[in-house]
Amino acid sequence: MTRDWWKHMVLILGTIIVLAPFYMMVSYSFKSPGEIDRGEGGFFGRQEMMIDPRCVALRQPDRADIEAARARFAGQDDANVQAALLAETEASCSMRPVVFNYSKAFTEAPLVRYLLNGVIVTVSIFLIQVVVALPAAYALAKLKFWGRDAVFGLVLFCLLIPVHAIALPLYIGLAKLGLTNTYAALVVPWTISVFGIFLMRQFFMTVPDDLIDAARMDGMSELAIVWRVMLPTAVPALLAFAIFSVVAHWNDYFWPRIVVTGNRDLFTPPLGLREFKGDGDGSFFGPMMATATVIVTPLIVAFLLAQRRFIEGITLSGMK
Repeated sequence: MTRDWWKHMVLILGTIIVLAPFYMMVSYSFKSPGEIDRGEGGFFGRQEMMIDPRCVALRQPDRADIEAARARFAGQDDANVQAALLAETEASCSMRPVVFNYSKAFTEAPLVRYLLNGVIVTVSIFLIQVVVALPAAYALAKLKFWGRDAVFGLVLFCLLIPVHAIALPLYIGLAKLGLTNTYAALVVPWTISVFGIFLMRQFFMTVPDDLIDAARMDGMSELAIVWRVMLPTAVPALLAFAIFSVVAHWNDYFWPRIVVTGNRDLFTPPLGLREFKGDGDGSFFGPMMATATVIVTPLIVAFLLAQRRFIEGITLSGMK
């Protein structure tokens, strides 16, 4: 065994700690409420048929149903007819736990709408952040002007300000403008990313000045250089920034919970999880974990597809 065995052990332990919540999330999305409560069934659960109690409660046979079914159960009294109808209802409301959990995830709340809202918000924020960050980073990296170092120091200082410290002033300003419960309230406060400016500035510092001088000799303006020369070279750094930006705003619960108070049509995916929090007995933990799995899956797939570019962008930006 090599001398670095303890490093591998630490890495393995860290991996287990990081993956354990995902393991529980996916496992619970397969299990029945009883298996979740008792902590049994393995990873996938036994997948035995279960009865949806809410389905049965909503389809309880009433007097009209009993009278309509009397011809099918000739010679039987009302109690027997009701019992037969209830047995049919329970049979129609029976399903596998995995089907129950994932069907509830999409039917108990408009999850597709929440996912669409998440895409609209995160894509809008990222695109505007890029439009602001690229020219600002180019100016800080390649243009010489009075106070450039002071401006860059201000960018670094802004990285130290937590979001929660400015949440109240932002909310008050949006409320006075009448922008709460709108897409603008979810997007506008995050359109300037000092982290994006810093990341792109670090990347632009690695671009040779000769490339920019050649573009100037060809008659390009500074803005043309930003979008036609620097942007194509910055794709790896942009992908790295995209991962940070999209993940942060896709998973954000704090800010949408503040500015979206009465319009469920504006709920983002994390707010959609609140639709399953009402049952204290844990009977809706399965659909909640199924919803969480659906929400997390696009991020995992996107990261796996862009992993090589992401690592390349981080490395070239000087953030090893």
